[in-house]
Amino acid sequence: MMIKENYSFVSTDDVGTKVHGVCWCDGDGYRDYGGEPVAVLQLVHGMIEYIERYEEFAAYLVDRGFAVTGHDHIGHGHSVGKLCEAEWGIMHCDRCEEVMVEDMLTNYKLTRQRYPHVPHFILGHSMGSYLLRMFLAEKANEIRDLKGAMILGTGTVPDPMLHLADLIIRTASLIRGRDYKSPLVTGILFSGDYRKFDMDGSNPKNSWLSTNVESVKRYYKDPMNTYLFSLNGLHGDVRMIYHGNQIRNIRKIRRDLPVLFASGSDDPVGSLGKGVKKVYRKFQKAGLFNLTLKLYEGDRHEILQELDRDRVFEELYLWMKAQME
Repeated sequence: MMIKENYSFVSTDDVGTKVHGVCWCDGDGYRDYGGEPVAVLQLVHGMIEYIERYEEFAAYLVDRGFAVTGHDHIGHGHSVGKLCEAEWGIMHCDRCEEVMVEDMLTNYKLTRQRYPHVPHFILGHSMGSYLLRMFLAEKANEIRDLKGAMILGTGTVPDPMLHLADLIIRTASLIRGRDYKSPLVTGILFSGDYRKFDMDGSNPKNSWLSTNVESVKRYYKDPMNTYLFSLNGLHGDVRMIYHGNQIRNIRKIRRDLPVLFASGSDDPVGSLGKGVKKVYRKFQKAGLFNLTLKLYEGDRHEILQELDRDRVFEELYLWMKAQME
C-alpha cells in the first residue's frame, strides 16, 4: 500500500522559502523487499507545474519496491507561501537556477540520509531536465554514489539565440522589474517549433503537452499550471540552457554515470527530436560513455502523461533495474 509523506526544508533563496517535499513509499515497510526499498528515485519537475503531478508514476514504482521523492521548486506549487497565486512564478533571489540546484542537492542529501544503503536515481523533466544537467555537472563531487540519471523532455537552443533572449529579458527587467510577468517576452521565448501546437489549452487535441486530451484538460484547469513566469524566472531558464550547452560543463559530469535521454519525437522543447539528439551527441563528445537515447514516436512533451505512458513507465523502470544488476 502506497502512502504519501509530506516534509519540508529551507531553500537557499533570499527569503528562506519553506520548500514542500513529498516522499511516496510503501506503507507496509517494504516487507516484501527485506524491509527497505530496492532503490530510490528523486524527481525534479518542470516549469510551471508541481511534484504531485508525478504521483501516478510514483505509484507504479512503489508497487515495484521503490521509494520516490521530490519537491516543488521555489516559485512553484506548495512551496509558495499560503498558495498565493500572485507569487507563483516569482523567485526571490538572483540567479534562481543556482538556488534551485542547491535545493536539489539538499533534497538529495535528505533522501540519502533516509535511505543510505539503496541505489539512488534521479529524473528531471523539461526545466527539471536542464536543472538536472546543471546539477550533475556542478555537484558531481557530492553525488558520487548516484546510480543513474534520466533526462526527460530536454533540448538545446543555439547560443546566439540565448544571448538575444538574455538581452531582451535584461532590457524588460530594467523597465518593469525582475518580478514582472510579461506575456510578450514569454511569447517570444516560446515560438519556433511551438507554433505548430496549441499553447493555451484552447485546442487540447493539438496541445504541445501530450496527445492525452484528458491530461491536457486537467493541466489547464489547475491554477498551479497556468500562471506566467517572472522575467527573473525566464532569465534563469536562459542561463541554465546556456550552461547545458557548454562542453566544458558537461565534462564535469562523472564519465561513467549511466544517463538515459527520453523524449517524445514531437516534443517542441526537443526541437521535435533533433535537439535531444544534439544533446546526446554533446554528452558523447564530452566523454560520457554509458548513454542511452529513447525517442517515443508521436509523443509530445510530457511522456509521463502520454497515452502510451504504461510503456514509458515500464521502460524507465527496466532501465533503472538494469543499472542495479
